[in-house]
Amino acid sequence: MEAQVIFAFSLAIFFFYGAQSATFTFTNNCPYTVWPATLTGAGPQLSSTGFQLASKASSTLNVPAPWSGRFWGRTQCANTNGKFQCATADCGSGQITCNGAGAIPPASLIEFTLAANTGQDFYDVSLVDGFNLPLSVTPQGGSSGCNSTSCSANVNAACPPELQVKGSDGGVIACKSACLAFNQPQYCCTGAYNSPATCPPTKYSKIFKSQCPQAYSYAYDDKTSTFTCTAGANYLITFCP
Repeated sequence: MEAQVIFAFSLAIFFFYGAQSATFTFTNNCPYTVWPATLTGAGPQLSSTGFQLASKASSTLNVPAPWSGRFWGRTQCANTNGKFQCATADCGSGQITCNGAGAIPPASLIEFTLAANTGQDFYDVSLVDGFNLPLSVTPQGGSSGCNSTSCSANVNAACPPELQVKGSDGGVIACKSACLAFNQPQYCCTGAYNSPATCPPTKYSKIFKSQCPQAYSYAYDDKTSTFTCTAGANYLITFCP
């Protein structure tokens, strides 16, 4: 009897999580290899937390709903002395898989909350942690809302010197957020600046916003940067759209 109860419970969990899922397709339009990574905030752990994606290649990942978390792309990765490392957006795991670790800023992020049943999915492109490469989200299906969002510009080309991260060849490979660069409350929206009323855009967040109007440029940039789609859609994530 106990085994039957456990089986029934397991079956219920399967239908709750397994029967509802979204297919995420990752496509790399960059002229170089990208290593996508995933981080779960709430919900079941995904089947992959990091993988390699060659230029012009695509890969799919099923994401059960309800779920929330983020995706990003790592660049200039290699195995050095048996340890996997990336020049931008590395997660510090020492492996291709991130195993529950997040991106080390600066990193362009895609943030998702997938709803169950007929609720609304929420998603955004965020440059709050800085920028390392262009990316976009395009819903496929869904019946309400379901607009695409992106940061398709190369923000590195407009990055001011004080925010620049340079590679071994001296070129700019990422652009820090002002919060990361200066660690001051007016840029991080902390302390006395911890509300939308007291933390307006800065000259630095305005640079990000001018390059990528749909993306979060700082913590309270909600009005133009959060997108919704009726649950049940699938999603295309493109690097270098």
